[in-house]
Amino acid sequence: MTTSKETPHVNDKSTVINRVMYSAFVLFSIYYLFMGKDLAGAMSNLGIALIFDPFDQKVTWSNRPLYQRVWLIAHVSIVLLMVTYLLITGSQQFFR
Repeated sequence: MTTSKETPHVNDKSTVINRVMYSAFVLFSIYYLFMGKDLAGAMSNLGIALIFDPFDQKVTWSNRPLYQRVWLIAHVSIVLLMVTYLLITGSQQFFR
């Protein structure tokens, strides 16, 4: 009997699925913002996009490259700015 030093290839598609879903929700938010003129819809879709981390989820926050941390912090900041704007202006579309 021979042994192989090769590790079995695990077909992990979660990163691909997360990137597709992340991109889809970001595109939905862009559509709502510019085509639908719906800031609340854009904000909610942009927030939902954060559920689907587009980067490797196995890497801890402290071990991630700087550009990934900056990207995610900027993404959260944009969502929080949109929420703050909607709350300050008392936009009726937010409270439907």
